Amino acid sequence: MTAPVWDLARLNYEPMQKADLADVYALEQSVYPHPWSMANFEDSLRSNYEAWVLRDRDGDLLGYFLLMAVVDEAHLLNVAVSAEKQGQGLGRFLLNQAVACSRGLGMESVLLEVRPSNTRALQIYERYGFKQIGRRKGYYPAANGQREDAIVMRFGI
Repeated sequence: MTAPVWDLARLNYEPMQKADLADVYALEQSVYPHPWSMANFEDSLRSNYEAWVLRDRDGDLLGYFLLMAVVDEAHLLNVAVSAEKQGQGLGRFLLNQAVACSRGLGMESVLLEVRPSNTRALQIYERYGFKQIGRRKGYYPAANGQREDAIVMRFGI
């Protein structure tokens, strides 16, 4: 099956607003086993982090990302694409936008953490050019009260 080709000019890519949070939270809940809380999103907006949404022309949320700039490095805090739209190039589009945003802020690199069990995301980041630079032991909550490490990755811009 061939993924649809998106006419990116016909999509709405815009800063995340408080009015977007219900949709963002619902998407987050649908794609992550240990999702962010609504408070995490609210705090990110209050902290003026770079937060962007991608919607189709009907207004349906396709994805989003949140980015925190620290000194000369951007930290990609969260990125997600609707489960029904994964594998269609939207994740790469959002990564492109996150890197462009970081570059526009004068950052020298983008840092992120990803679960080792999230092999799909790992492959996407590696193909994009992110390099593994470390590991955070027990960083993520996991099933049955356990913890999962995080692979730390960086992309130079």
